[in-house]
Amino acid sequence: MHILISALSRFNCPSGICRYATNLAKCLGEIEQISRITLVLGSWQEKYFIEDLQIDSEKIKIFPVNIKNSSIYRNIWFIFQLPKLTKIINPELLHISFPIPFIRFLFPCSVVATIHDFYPFENPDNFGFPNYIFNQLFTKICVKNADGITCVSQVTLSRLRYYFPKIYRKKLSTVIYNYVNFKNIQSKSINMIENTPFILAVAQHRKNKNLDLLVQTYGFLVQNEQINSQTKLVIVGSEGPETKKLVQLVNNLSLEKSVIFTSSLSDPELCWLYQNCELFVCTSTSEGFCLPLVEALYFSCKIVCSDIPILREVGDSNCTYFSLAGETIKILSTAIINVYRQDIIKSKMNNFRFGKATVVEKYLDFYHKIMSCNYE
Repeated sequence: MHILISALSRFNCPSGICRYATNLAKCLGEIEQISRITLVLGSWQEKYFIEDLQIDSEKIKIFPVNIKNSSIYRNIWFIFQLPKLTKIINPELLHISFPIPFIRFLFPCSVVATIHDFYPFENPDNFGFPNYIFNQLFTKICVKNADGITCVSQVTLSRLRYYFPKIYRKKLSTVIYNYVNFKNIQSKSINMIENTPFILAVAQHRKNKNLDLLVQTYGFLVQNEQINSQTKLVIVGSEGPETKKLVQLVNNLSLEKSVIFTSSLSDPELCWLYQNCELFVCTSTSEGFCLPLVEALYFSCKIVCSDIPILREVGDSNCTYFSLAGETIKILSTAIINVYRQDIIKSKMNNFRFGKATVVEKYLDFYHKIMSCNYE
């Protein structure tokens, strides 16, 4: 089976969407039933997909698209040029890795789309005005036109049912968790924090990530000498609407030398962070899945995360949860101190429920169902 994966996006460095597309390609590329994978990227993405995300399978062929990296050019390409490319390379199935605008009858093969979240509807501040209007529109088009929909969590599937009840009843949809595997990744240390204890968070600078709470709590712990004064807070994630506020907050708390913002990390560097952090913290108010949490679980990190349904679904009993109601700074600081005291031997998880065997079986089953329906 030949699968075409559409992963062209605006990002100039690794992001959650990029990691999903990479993991999907790697996952499918390791099984016999898949003979070829064509991964469509923007020309600006090719280098970091190969070097940072380490795409090196013989089955995976990268097709770089040389267009201007702007929303207008990208969306025009999705609507008019992606169908032409599909007809030329003739895959059995097109897998759209995140919602894009497309016209279904222009495609000669089955089309599956992955929905990660419904942020355009639930967290429009992540996109700003008028961008969120277009994001809502593109999500509607994608959900309506795809032959089948994979959701990354039960929570996301429930939101699909809420926002598109008629489509949900008529269309094939399923939950397939994100695939995570650092098996062949050799970790690479980061000089600026080597030999330094640190707390880790991996999140874009968006309002729903609630990073201001984490910064304030970290400042509270340092000020009250509840953690080692040498302990840093490392926040990995691309800049966004909340970046200026976060930087100003760090300055106001005089934490410029203690809070480290970084992004554009390679998989080996990210791997090293998970392996060496004192603990991992996720303070989100909402998520579609939270891939960083799964990556932290993979390395059996000590984990503190907010008590919301999706993080309970993903983290299960392997995390310490804190409530977002009440005096959240004190609540979170107590959770962090309690986890610090836990005696956990860090090692990669066995029988990982987000591993290849489980994910591959579900993808293949869903692909066959979609293709069978289209042939009838």
